[in-house]
Amino acid sequence: MKKGFTLIELLIVIAILALLMSIIIITLNPAELLKKSRDTKRVSDLNALRTALNLYVTDKSAPDLDGTGTCGTNRWFSLTAAGVTFANGRATTTPRLTTGAGWVPVDFGSISSGSPLSALPVDPTNATSTTDTSNLYYTYACNSTAVNFELNARMESTYYKLGGDGDVVNTDGGDAAYLYEVGSDPGLDLMAGTTTGFYYYP
Repeated sequence: MKKGFTLIELLIVIAILALLMSIIIITLNPAELLKKSRDTKRVSDLNALRTALNLYVTDKSAPDLDGTGTCGTNRWFSLTAAGVTFANGRATTTPRLTTGAGWVPVDFGSISSGSPLSALPVDPTNATSTTDTSNLYYTYACNSTAVNFELNARMESTYYKLGGDGDVVNTDGGDAAYLYEVGSDPGLDLMAGTTTGFYYYP
């Protein structure tokens, strides 16, 4: 004669499975994993942009790093034009264009080998507000005289942030302790992130 499970045994098994699932969810922390994945994209995007800009500068005899703007007084954002409220902040309604009309005002198509980017990357969140957690976008600044540039992104995961296991903000050589900074500018100090209002800190 076949014997089945009793109701009590089934309830115990279900309770154990629920407990194990709770432990797994707490351990893995899906929200933090999503933040880490977006930060990984940010690091990759800025490194690809840095490579493309370095190629542009070395390829052109007279590189134009600011398009129709002015390097010394302007900053460019990956935000759409409607999202920019900062003084001297410039954005465009076509942020992904590589023709100089995108959020980085450089015509990558004028490189002799063609543009290394099919489209300019934008931040995975690409939003701004007056709170720390939702102020996530890319910034670009340049120095026409020295022909150098800086790109910034704000990290949101504890892994990539200051003091995290994969801390990129403290090891990038830049002057802002809460931003990931890359570029060709010595000291990476073209943008003072905490004082100009481009990024918000509590």
